[in-house]
Formats: sequence, C-alpha cells, structure tokens
Amino acid sequence: MTVLTLNLDPVVHLSDEQFFQLCVANPDLQLERTTAGEIIVMPPTGGETGDRNSELDYQLRGWNKQTTQGKTFNAATGFRLPSGATRSPDAAWLQLPRWDSLTLEQQQKFPPLCPDFVVELRSPSDSLQILQAKMQEYLDNGARLGWLIDPENRRVEIYRPNQAVEVVQAPTTLSGEDVLLGFVLDLSEIL
Repeated sequence: MTVLTLNLDPVVHLSDEQFFQLCVANPDLQLERTTAGEIIVMPPTGGETGDRNSELDYQLRGWNKQTTQGKTFNAATGFRLPSGATRSPDAAWLQLPRWDSLTLEQQQKFPPLCPDFVVELRSPSDSLQILQAKMQEYLDNGARLGWLIDPENRRVEIYRPNQAVEVVQAPTTLSGEDVLLGFVLDLSEIL
C-alpha cells in the first residue's frame, strides 16, 4: 500500500473548517494536509504496526494516568499546526495547561497547536525521508521532543529543538527526558 497525495490548491483551497468536514465525511480515510495544501491519504496499517502502535499508546496513556500532567492522543487525532499543516502523529502528548487553554470547539476539532511530544512509528509502507521531514516539521512548529521509531532498521531517531538528531541503534528503552518526566518507554514489544 502506498500513500496518495492530492494537490487540490490549483482548483480549490480548503479552509480549516472545510478540511475538517472532509475528514468527518470520510471517516474510513486517514487524511493529513501539508502547508502547501496537499491532501495526503494514508493507507491503514498492517496488523504488526497496529499492535506496535497499540503498545505505544498503552504505555504513554498509563504513565499519563498516573501523573495527570497532560493529555495523550493516538494516530486518529489531527493537529492543526501553526504552519497551517494538519498532521496526525502516531502518538502525542500535550501539557494540560495548553489543552485547557483551548476552547471546547477547538478541543472537539483539530486542536490548533503542535503537541509537546510526538512519535512516528515507521510502518513498511512509510518512506523514511518523508517521516524525517515530518519530524522536523513538528519541531519547527513547537514540539519539544519527538521519536521516530523504525522497527525495520531497529533504531530510533530522537528529535529535540536546536539539536542534531540523535540516532540510537536497538535501544531497549527511551526516556521522556524533561518533557515527560518519569516516562520510560519499554521497546521490547515495539522494536
């Protein structure tokens, strides 16, 4: 399965509300929008990637339930980034005061901000270069920590603002550092 990119801007420019309604009208499609207005249609993941995503969500949510410091989000959540793109990381976390600063309408639609923490989990259909660019986009829009987990190559790329990307080969755990205080992701069922 491959990703499909539609360039609608020469024909029509979708407002944020129109893009949201397009997503609502097509709930079986995983849609994102680039800053250039391109619509990206992503295929569903396979079983192995779905299981890995589930494990990632489970661990992040469990930590957050104990700390109550923020809100966690899965791959079904779109975020309207300051750049104008709408992206859906595989997992994300947002500090509670930032979430609480949003109106109820903003919380119910695509939250107009970038999460503090994002994870992209590479599936067999994903291009590594596209995911790396997406991770940089999150940083450029305010993410404070990001992980690009690549099970195929058994490595993780760690993204932090104003720092070179750190590549870690076959780690067993990852630390949430000063963004997710006390969170340690066990990678035994993900890598």
